[in-house]
Amino acid sequence: MDFGIHFMNFTCDGGSANLARTIADTAVAADEVGASWFTFMDHWFQMEQVGGPAEPMLEGYTCLGYVAAVTRRVRLGLLVTGVTYRHPGLLAKIVTTLDVLSEGRAMLGLGAAWYDREHLGLGVPYPPTATRFEQLEETLQIVGQMWSDDDGAYEGTHFRLAETINVPQPIQPRPPILIGGTGERKTLRLVAQYADACNIFGFGPEFVQSKLEVLYRHCDDLGRDPSTIQVTILGGPDPLADTDAFLTEMERYAAIGVDLVQLRRPAAGASFVYELGERVVPRLAEIGR
Repeated sequence: MDFGIHFMNFTCDGGSANLARTIADTAVAADEVGASWFTFMDHWFQMEQVGGPAEPMLEGYTCLGYVAAVTRRVRLGLLVTGVTYRHPGLLAKIVTTLDVLSEGRAMLGLGAAWYDREHLGLGVPYPPTATRFEQLEETLQIVGQMWSDDDGAYEGTHFRLAETINVPQPIQPRPPILIGGTGERKTLRLVAQYADACNIFGFGPEFVQSKLEVLYRHCDDLGRDPSTIQVTILGGPDPLADTDAFLTEMERYAAIGVDLVQLRRPAAGASFVYELGERVVPRLAEIGR
């Protein structure tokens, strides 16, 4: 099983003056120990469950550009980009820029957004849920068009682009698209129709399996081969507190088709990642092989 590091806690020893070094050291450690992904959240305010807006939060794509310069192998993305945060044409350009500067390591994680407080706080429109999902589908269509030979107009209900010019194009034929979330009627249908990967909260193998069964039904309806979708989870047991228990849980996830686990970075940063590399990564790599 593959793994990645999810950097979601920007509180660190030394405060803001030490934050850049903490991010760089953690990303380099992830690169060195064989992580497949390095991701940030896409928020303007820290989430309530991680301390709320009083805690530090940095803008995600700026962080990814910084990390691109200090890493060489790990794939880079946000888990996940809120569809309300950036106009889709600009978003395609941002991810293209990341892909070019990282020499082909960008991915686009997308979701319908949910944190109303940060939208209201900074004066950014926060449409109703149904509208956000309509915007999500149009965004998927727009980025697909911008990462193609078609540079013509796009006419949607929410977005209208006169020209979808995107020069240069990404280094990759197209950055992989991941959709995060577990909504059975809309989110997982969009995964089946548009995405290269899904990301599901690691609330236990039974929960994940129930969501995958729904996803595969959508694939059947759309004529999509479900094996072409990378299945990833976020979370799970602490891999260092009880490594044997963690690996046993990962074996259960692998048995239902999970390919990658994204692990949250605690305050320890790089030391956590290097310890993962010593104690967990070699055994994790054997699972599902």
